[in-house]
Amino acid sequence: MRLSIFKKFLLLYFIVGLIGFVSITYFCYSLDYRELISSKTEEMYMQAVSVSKDYASVYFSDEKVRLIRSEMCIIANACNERIMFITPDGTVVMDTAYEKIPEERRQIDDFDYTRSGSQYAQTGHFFNYFDEDMLSVMAPITNAYSIKGYVAIHVPISSIRNQVYATFNTNYVTYLIMMLLILLFFIFYFFQIHRPLKEIINGVNEYSKGNLQHRINLPPGDELHRLGASLNYMSSEINEMDKFQQKFISNISHDFRSPLTSIKGYLEAMADGTIPPEMHQKYLNIVLFETDRLTKLTNNLLTLNDLDPKSVRLTYTDFDINDIIRHTIETFEGTCLEKKISFKLTFSSKQLMVSADVEKIQQVLYNLIDNAIKFSHPGSAISISTTIQGGKAFISVRDSGVGIPKDSLPKIWERFYKTDSSRGRDKKGSGLGLSIVKEIILAHGEHIDVISTEGVGTEFVFSLRPAKTPSESI
Repeated sequence: MRLSIFKKFLLLYFIVGLIGFVSITYFCYSLDYRELISSKTEEMYMQAVSVSKDYASVYFSDEKVRLIRSEMCIIANACNERIMFITPDGTVVMDTAYEKIPEERRQIDDFDYTRSGSQYAQTGHFFNYFDEDMLSVMAPITNAYSIKGYVAIHVPISSIRNQVYATFNTNYVTYLIMMLLILLFFIFYFFQIHRPLKEIINGVNEYSKGNLQHRINLPPGDELHRLGASLNYMSSEINEMDKFQQKFISNISHDFRSPLTSIKGYLEAMADGTIPPEMHQKYLNIVLFETDRLTKLTNNLLTLNDLDPKSVRLTYTDFDINDIIRHTIETFEGTCLEKKISFKLTFSSKQLMVSADVEKIQQVLYNLIDNAIKFSHPGSAISISTTIQGGKAFISVRDSGVGIPKDSLPKIWERFYKTDSSRGRDKKGSGLGLSIVKEIILAHGEHIDVISTEGVGTEFVFSLRPAKTPSESI
């Protein structure tokens, strides 16, 4: 049977409580009892020695014994004791329990002081004289270097036990207070740890069932609340990823299906004669256009896969970013001539050396310039500039085209996202270009920003790390 942590702690609480009760009842009692017996024995022995010294010279005088008996009774009553004077042969000559000792109580059979050896105290019936257990202490009474008798002081063991019980109850009170304090800890644990953990476990179970809308509600202020908040955030992110995956599949299916449908339709029409031979060239050009679209879409998907943050590898080299910009512009010469678009280059210096992966940065420039050309008006100009500020190289690509709607700006980095204007103007676009740009810049540990106004134009600015000069390298 599996037990929860709370049940384990509760079981442990009862086990510890039982062990504590047994320990106090037996072990602590034994310690207290032995300690009280030891201290009482020492006290009684000192008292017996004192009596033997004070009354040794008058011990056997019957007249004196009657006189000192009253004093012994006072001492005995004050200490809850019984004091006896005993001769060496076991005759009791005085007993504080009797004003006149009965004949049957005058003699102690088998009395032998030496039987106790070196011990001056004993417990038991005192040579079978008493009917109950007694703590007995004896001290010899000597006179002229001879033993005249003994002082024996007795205390019932039951009275000593009663004293132990009287003080021992405080141990139970202390034990009860400690158990109550521990119980308060368990109450705190139940409300502050157990219940939040149970809420988190229920939340995780809901997530495992696919219910990513479930929220873990915990009171703020501690680590468990932060854990619950982290799990809520995780579920939200996973939920968004699921939505993104569905959207991704939907978009890629649409972008693949459209050109494939066109290619299939035109080829079937040419094959069955629906399109006459003299029109084949026109429709073959359309097929080639759609094929180029599929090729570009496939290449962009492969590029995005290569840019996975967990596996991307960059080859850093030092190169002139100004030179790369010039070469990239040359690849658009035909398109620019067709749309009569010109470029304005503004470089802060003739040469600007940066440290980055040259091929991937060239792809960034290609995508940004291609994007600027698509949305620029015929006869307009595209401005590209490079500057050094705050130890960073900044590259700007700015067009004076249609611009991006304000509510679309945060979404332009999403894969397959296209604004309404882009869908109207660019049927060949895949919606992956800016996603690739963002991934490459982030892989370099740099930043890219966009500023756009509808009807005015759009500017993209990204940063790169300048290459170290020979003096900096040293």
